[in-house]
Amino acid sequence: MYSRFYTRCFVIGAIVVLGWLLVQFLGPFWAPMGWAAILAFLLYPVHKRLTKKLRNRAGYSAGIITGLTPFFIILPIVGFGIVFVQQVTLLISYLRERQFGDYKAILARLEGLPLVGRVLGWFGADVSQSIEQVEGWFVSGAQNLLKGAAAVGGTFAIGVVGTLVSFFLMLFLLFFLLRDGQSMLMHLMRLVPMDPERRGRLLHYLSDVTRAVIYGHALTAVIQGTLVGIGFAIAGMPSPVVFAVFAAIAAFIPAAGTGLVLVPAVIYLAATGQWGWAVFMAVWTAIVSTSDNVLRPYLTRQRASVSTLTVFVGVIGGVAAFGFIGSLIGPVVVALIVALLRFAEQEVRTPGGEK
Repeated sequence: MYSRFYTRCFVIGAIVVLGWLLVQFLGPFWAPMGWAAILAFLLYPVHKRLTKKLRNRAGYSAGIITGLTPFFIILPIVGFGIVFVQQVTLLISYLRERQFGDYKAILARLEGLPLVGRVLGWFGADVSQSIEQVEGWFVSGAQNLLKGAAAVGGTFAIGVVGTLVSFFLMLFLLFFLLRDGQSMLMHLMRLVPMDPERRGRLLHYLSDVTRAVIYGHALTAVIQGTLVGIGFAIAGMPSPVVFAVFAAIAAFIPAAGTGLVLVPAVIYLAATGQWGWAVFMAVWTAIVSTSDNVLRPYLTRQRASVSTLTVFVGVIGGVAAFGFIGSLIGPVVVALIVALLRFAEQEVRTPGGEK
């Protein structure tokens, strides 16, 4: 007979080795697996309703949704990525051709003002040249940023689901996650060393956190980015789709948010003498900022609260670690870690969690 210590060490060692091998085998498929899991989570409410209408035939429902996914989700996303790259190219051309004004003439007018002219005199006669240098740095930096964004957008448009093999793998996994995902999750949760009641509370809590991140933060960012793009299109600003994407990304930044995109637009319109559009954009900025206070609480109602800082850290770290898909996986992982710590703290404080 082998000792209990030896048996446990052998089992743990076997699990570690096999787990490491499994991770190596699945390395090329993490992206399609991630997209399949995200789509399954988002489409599960639709699958649940369709299953009821099909008299509890979950396989039929999963097959229908999987077959329609490329047409209603994947193709629009890829098309959006292509439009984004095209508008980035147009914006780069716009920056190259745009002349922002004769600084010497502007400075001559400003020097005629009593206080402003005296302040400019302190800086000397080379202010216009300094401004031109700053403009050159700004335009050059903006072009490099946009070129990088175009490369990312092109990669996203072509590789949102990877190669053709990865694409069909994603659909294959999506079908089984829709059909058997809940059963798989229940089997995994049974491995958690808790009594059924506490295990159920933990699962419910983690589900609320995941929904709060996806619906309350990601969906809010997408809606705000869309509103910014609409405002830019109405005001006749160049490449509204590009600035809509930038605004959606900026919506994850605490405190600043979409103001990082909208406020410079108001300043630009005012500086170029388009006062009517500047006033419109200022009002539109207030509307978009107010929408954040309305949408986020509405989309996260009756769900666990997740701080904006947690989502921001998750987005930055997720993109750095996993690429574009990390913008969704990162916040969920960080939020789940925080949720587990909070749940553990609550369990310790309650009588049922005390040892």
